[in-house]
Amino acid sequence: MTFMTDFTDVFARSATLSKDDKSWLRRILDDWQVIADLSFADLMLVIPIQENGVQRLVVAAQCRSSTVVSRQIDDMVGKNLPESLVAPVYDNLNGRVDGGIDHYRMVGSATVCDDFVPVRHNDKILGVLVRETNMMTRLVNGHYESESIKVGHEIFAMIGDGTFPYVDDLLSKQRHDPRVSDGFLILSEDGIVEYAAPNAVSCFRRLGLVTDLIGRYLSEFITDRIQENDKVPESLPGVLTGKFFADSEITTSNASIALRCFPLFSGGSRTGAVILCRDVTEVRRRERELETKDATIAEVHHRIKNNLQAVSSLLRLQARRTKNEEVRKELQEAQRRVETIAVVHEGLSQTADEVVDFDAVIAKLLRMAVEVASTDEQEIKISYLGQFGMMPAQDATPLSLVLTELVTNCVEHGFENRKEGNILISVGRSGKNLNVVVEDDGNGLETEVDEKGKSVKASGSGLGTQIVNTFVTNDFGGTIKWGVNHPHGTRVEISIKLRAAEN
Repeated sequence: MTFMTDFTDVFARSATLSKDDKSWLRRILDDWQVIADLSFADLMLVIPIQENGVQRLVVAAQCRSSTVVSRQIDDMVGKNLPESLVAPVYDNLNGRVDGGIDHYRMVGSATVCDDFVPVRHNDKILGVLVRETNMMTRLVNGHYESESIKVGHEIFAMIGDGTFPYVDDLLSKQRHDPRVSDGFLILSEDGIVEYAAPNAVSCFRRLGLVTDLIGRYLSEFITDRIQENDKVPESLPGVLTGKFFADSEITTSNASIALRCFPLFSGGSRTGAVILCRDVTEVRRRERELETKDATIAEVHHRIKNNLQAVSSLLRLQARRTKNEEVRKELQEAQRRVETIAVVHEGLSQTADEVVDFDAVIAKLLRMAVEVASTDEQEIKISYLGQFGMMPAQDATPLSLVLTELVTNCVEHGFENRKEGNILISVGRSGKNLNVVVEDDGNGLETEVDEKGKSVKASGSGLGTQIVNTFVTNDFGGTIKWGVNHPHGTRVEISIKLRAAEN
């Protein structure tokens, strides 16, 4: 299907088309590929445009058939209609139409047959649809071609009656919608199969068809093959009887067949339907495999989280049992770090992707870090500026450890002997580049240096600072800068490049 994306610009140049008119034309373009494919012909939508006091006929959109080699090589969208077509198009625009006469013309060495239909909506002619058939491709018509062209002509004529596009639809807009080339059935008004294209017969063979479909009610054939536990979409009865413009799918233990129904109308009455069908058995099998894989990955993360929480609980119990205060503190720090990793895996267990919403994860972790590090009398507030966004686990786990260590350091040293304090985390992200600033209004940098004055103190034995430096510089290849936060407090600036994040 080929029509220029600027058909909206062409519509905008018309002073006579209302918003509702343009919406109707767009709906034709949504589904006119089926007309081109059934008809083995190219389509052009032509609208009149008044510019500088002169009315011109302009091609607003075009559609090439995917079932035959197109004669039309150039894109016609936005161009004036060929002069040889101007007179019959004006006849259709003005209601001077004799549908029984085809228009023939020579284009190079090819004979082209043109059919025209006025696009009607609310008793108004919005434009004209031109169907162009290269007669060189119609030298020999078999049963398949004849039936296809016949129903293609019926849908084409429905545009002139205002019954196409359909007012109501139950389309699901799936990625694997059936096309004419996948196979089609023609039903009578009563839902009896009048014709089945070879590819359609192959589809229904997957459902157990061993006899001819012709002359049978399609709904009865399908009903006989649906088992008690098979999924039956609500739209299926309407599709099988040809009554609704809708998508549906037949799913059995052996096969999955996607369907799309195009009811046929003439003189305001339904005369039958065309049902496109596609064998999507292999597609659905692969989708089920992916769902199983995603569920397995989520379950693995869930079990890892449970195991880590079990380790965290053991560390907590051991910390309570020890009588050595320094050992107790080290065990508590280890327990907190294990819990940090567990929270990341908890986030991963709730999604099918190896990606977590890092803003939600880190908010929970840092709140937990503040509660663990602070005393009951302290009120420490933490706020955020900017967003981290979605982040793969490969980056989320080490970054979580870095930030929890920094926040814990703020609470234990920056707010030592203080009843309240504030921590601000500012985030700037552009693709893989991430800048984070952690600021507190605590006691200041001078109170947080070690005994030798060479590095910032961290909780416990200084392992926290080592963890921060290792991940930032070695894993992320970034930089970390400690400084004074004015008028008082500490400011830590981190610049890193995420390893697995997508732009």
